Amino acid sequence: MHRTVRNERGMALAVAMFALVIVGALVAGALFAGTQEQRVGDTSRRLQQSFGVTELGIFDIVRSWNPNIYNVRGQYPTDSVPVTGAAPRRSGSYGGYVYRLNSNLYLIDVTGHDTVSGLAFFGGRRARQRLGLLARIKVLNLGIQASLTTGSSDNLSGQATVNGTDQNPPGWAACGAVGPSLAGIRSDAGTSVSTSGTATVIGTPAVLIDPSVTDSTFTKFGDVTYASLAARANITIAATNFGTSIGPVVTNGQCDKTVLTNWGDGVDPTAPCGGYYPIVHITGTGANINGLQGQGILLVDGGLSVQGSFQWFGVTIIQGALKTAGGGGTDAHFWGATMVHDSADVGTTTMSGHANINYSSCALMAALNNSGVVAPMRSRGWVQLF
Repeated sequence: MHRTVRNERGMALAVAMFALVIVGALVAGALFAGTQEQRVGDTSRRLQQSFGVTELGIFDIVRSWNPNIYNVRGQYPTDSVPVTGAAPRRSGSYGGYVYRLNSNLYLIDVTGHDTVSGLAFFGGRRARQRLGLLARIKVLNLGIQASLTTGSSDNLSGQATVNGTDQNPPGWAACGAVGPSLAGIRSDAGTSVSTSGTATVIGTPAVLIDPSVTDSTFTKFGDVTYASLAARANITIAATNFGTSIGPVVTNGQCDKTVLTNWGDGVDPTAPCGGYYPIVHITGTGANINGLQGQGILLVDGGLSVQGSFQWFGVTIIQGALKTAGGGGTDAHFWGATMVHDSADVGTTTMSGHANINYSSCALMAALNNSGVVAPMRSRGWVQLF
């Protein structure tokens, strides 16, 4: 049998080199895959961090909502307010805009970034996320069922009128159609409403004796208390004889909100202070006002005496008694909804005119929408923007 001797010298080196190539390829592949996994994981972490920063920014805006900044904006193109902020521990920053979509609906558009920047590994870029949140004014649940709600007996004299018929204040062109008529006076069981002279109570019904009227009617409004509402006041001022000092103040064509006796302009909604609806909190007792006018939410810890031609547009909540007389050259002291924990004494003096309390859903909602804070929409309030 013929034998063929093959020369296999050098095969070990070739096999070793081939094995080294295979092992090197496997190591390189594993290193590449590991690096990619690390990059993907770190990118996901940074994106999640920027998402958290964005979400924090949105709810920082909701938590610290300032009606004097956001609620006074018009609609497009004057609807936007820029916002900026930083997350705690230097974990990121955010910026964006708050857009007013209508009288009580807002879009909060925020873009958040993480803190990574300037690293060649990431190309010097920061991860970012952009979110939008729809928020609506959280309207106070006042449970208004009458022009005047009181917890004690009331007396009307002279030419005074309490009217539960829905009315738009004079000059308020933006108001829509009026709503249904409410009661003129709503009071607790066991109380009475007396009239003398030509005083009248108008409404459906004129007088509503309601045993559900209790102390909490004047101190708790849904999940908001009188104290927490007073804590949100733009103006907190001690009770005194204000005389005729209450009225709008315009400085260099702008509404001067630093003046404590500037309570907005309900007489002329087109004026510079026509969009200013402050929450005014009067502390102590002995508040007297003779003029001129204001709008928003008026909170009085004690009693309030109103004379002359003073007019208020919006919500009035008085923990003491209300005494109002005269009217000067105007026909009303209050437009909106009035709540008096104690009794109301409404009448006239030797001055001409009337001491009237009129229900106005337009003035009521304008005050609530322009002085309220917001809450996220319940169903799908947020969306991821790109």
